[in-house]
Amino acid sequence: MRKTVFAAAGMTATALFIALAPAAEAGQNGRTVRVQGAYGRGYVHDRHVNRQPGAVSVSRGTQTNGGYGVASQRAASWGDGAYAGSASRTFNNGASANRATSVVNNGDGTYSYNATRTGYDGDTRSVSGVVSRP
Repeated sequence: MRKTVFAAAGMTATALFIALAPAAEAGQNGRTVRVQGAYGRGYVHDRHVNRQPGAVSVSRGTQTNGGYGVASQRAASWGDGAYAGSASRTFNNGASANRATSVVNNGDGTYSYNATRTGYDGDTRSVSGVVSRP
């Protein structure tokens, strides 16, 4: 009986939270989580989001007490017939990878695109071109 009451209360609280939560709006938000375990183990994780009309960016990072860590960023912007997006990830040991994409409406029924990616080994690959859309 007690478990049923707690479960019902939890579901009610969750439903209220979802119903009252505001829609994603322009602005910034973020959070940081710190976890400390036994024997000095633990980590810190943070995430920050910036939303604006026609653009969004997200940065995340995790750092362990043992010295391991990763940071990543993503961004996108759009408007006036164009889109641009990028993402990158960097580890504490210096290894990194990134990618970028862009698409532009040329206004004559064609679209130009460009995509570039650099892997952890430093190898860069790109593709670009123009396509027609019926």
